[in-house]
Amino acid sequence: MRILENIISDRGSKYAVSGGPCASEEEAKAFLKELKRNKKFAKATHNTWGLLTEETPIKNDDGESGAGMVILRMLEREKLRNHIIVVTRWYGGKHLGGDRFRHVQDAVRTYLESME
Repeated sequence: MRILENIISDRGSKYAVSGGPCASEEEAKAFLKELKRNKKFAKATHNTWGLLTEETPIKNDDGESGAGMVILRMLEREKLRNHIIVVTRWYGGKHLGGDRFRHVQDAVRTYLESME
């Protein structure tokens, strides 16, 4: 499990990104459970994730509507299969509007670059 914390900060909201090998929805749930053992991640407003398995794409917006699809699109573009990416957001009190999608993209990009 790779975790990159405090990568983006905007109007009080803070973002982290994490990921690792994952081949099924069950493994994704186990990955999230492990991530949330860290109280900081358990208390996050959103833990949005995407995963491309051999059979099907799986995502969960965790209340951040549309964010899971952003992650899936980036995984598809990179042809990265059997690897989960989770973008975590701690809400800072101000709505970010469309900027939140840019932040999700930037978080995933930061994660992908850290793999190189």
